[in-house]
Amino acid sequence: MSGALEIAMVGMRTQQQALLAVAGNISNINTPAYKRVDLRFVELVGVSPNSGANGAANTGTDVVAGVASWTAPTFDAQGQVEATGNPQDIAINGSGFIELLGPNGRSLLWRGGTMRIMEDGALATSSGQLFKAGINVPQDASALRIDSEGKVFVTQAGVVGETQIGEIGLIKVINPDAIERLDGGLYAVRDEAAVLAAAPGEDGLGTLSQGSIERSNVDLNSEMVALLIAQRAYAANAQVARAADEFFGVANGLRR
Repeated sequence: MSGALEIAMVGMRTQQQALLAVAGNISNINTPAYKRVDLRFVELVGVSPNSGANGAANTGTDVVAGVASWTAPTFDAQGQVEATGNPQDIAINGSGFIELLGPNGRSLLWRGGTMRIMEDGALATSSGQLFKAGINVPQDASALRIDSEGKVFVTQAGVVGETQIGEIGLIKVINPDAIERLDGGLYAVRDEAAVLAAAPGEDGLGTLSQGSIERSNVDLNSEMVALLIAQRAYAANAQVARAADEFFGVANGLRR
């Protein structure tokens, strides 16, 4: 019976995590560039020692020792790219990330959103994270244009035509499981993870779309189905715990 209680406890804990993951997806359905998370499970295998017959050496038998779970964003699912008409908005139409400069020189990844020009002319996100490409917009610039290949142009008074002031590249992480989600729509990569840097449109990294925002890839219908499945699985594990508790009650009554 103690084994039944342990199994029920593990099941209830993991389904609680599944409910939290679904709740997080639903709450971010309107967050630009948000990538829904999936809860992934893996069995933890241990070795149970068994005595061999007639004094033979002990042998080990693989047994399930528990369940480990973690959440992983679904980067392979593209959110809808929606035109906003705001030149300060930028989206990535395809895979890849824009590389930013984080605290202490740490590289951060960004799927796009609203940009801003800092007081010194540096191009940054709306939260103030600078582009690692080092784009500096002249003070007299009257317009900023970013083409699909990442080239950045400005229009200046007294200058005929546009002037290119830089280029924004994209980053692709070879192993998506090495990506760590941070607050504010930012991501980080573990130091040992392999990354690929290229211009937009190369190596399958997608292109940039100025004046657009990528919507979240959360589908409400799918999340509601996942919510019902997790709720029923949680209830089933709770029934196991209740049944085990009733058996313990019967056993204690017999002892009297």
